[in-house]
Amino acid sequence: MTPLSDYLDFARQTAWEAGRLTLGYYQTGVHAEFKGDDSPVTIADREAERLIRKRIQSQYPEHAIVGEEYGVTESAGATHRWIIDPIDGTKSFVHRVPLYGVLIGLEIEGTPAVGIAYFPALDEMLSAATGLGAWWNGRRCRVSEVDQLDRAVIAHADTRSFGKVSPAKGAAWDRLAAASYYNAGWCDAYGYALVATGRCEAMLDPVMNLWDCAALLPIVKEAGGYFGDWKGHQTIDAGEALATNAALQEKILAMLGAPPVENVQQ
Repeated sequence: MTPLSDYLDFARQTAWEAGRLTLGYYQTGVHAEFKGDDSPVTIADREAERLIRKRIQSQYPEHAIVGEEYGVTESAGATHRWIIDPIDGTKSFVHRVPLYGVLIGLEIEGTPAVGIAYFPALDEMLSAATGLGAWWNGRRCRVSEVDQLDRAVIAHADTRSFGKVSPAKGAAWDRLAAASYYNAGWCDAYGYALVATGRCEAMLDPVMNLWDCAALLPIVKEAGGYFGDWKGHQTIDAGEALATNAALQEKILAMLGAPPVENVQQ
């Protein structure tokens, strides 16, 4: 049986190589196409995913692969599945903002076990594997110990997305934003990295794909925090995501699940 540390080392190196590839296109005015969901994609996304897939298929041909740009590569009876987002935060990448990342996750028998988030333009590498801790550029990282919402920094991407998904999610975001100390935007995966390294207290998205989440759950969990859905289930399959430090987990989950206040006419 291959030790998790071997997978971790392999994924770190692979993410680094893919990240260096993307830097060749970063801030060059690279052209973006728009997919059916109106999300952008560039040649850098596609080439980075091809590099990652090639390395996995060469090293672990018996493993399955799921990637944002090239879909599913099955392997009969595979117990291991690599889940790839070659550029998380393509909008940031296209707009020359350095907060984009390469995400690589490994699921073993259905459980997220290894996660890598590499931010090439910042040269920040977060990595984790079950039982091996979470690491930030070679040093252990932990979530913060802030336990009061009115002192908490909450990260987010596009605030409009909450209300677009549903009025209930829009109202939940409004409650949380109003109760917190500061709301930090322009984040995508980098917001979850901020939680894992104790630089903010929570990050949430009303819509998240599998490849957006797979790398992040092991990282936040091994850093002592919570990653999962808005109901308290640790999962990468909910279609939504929340990361918090341990001290605020229950308060934030309760706030997200609180029913909207009805306006009663007197």
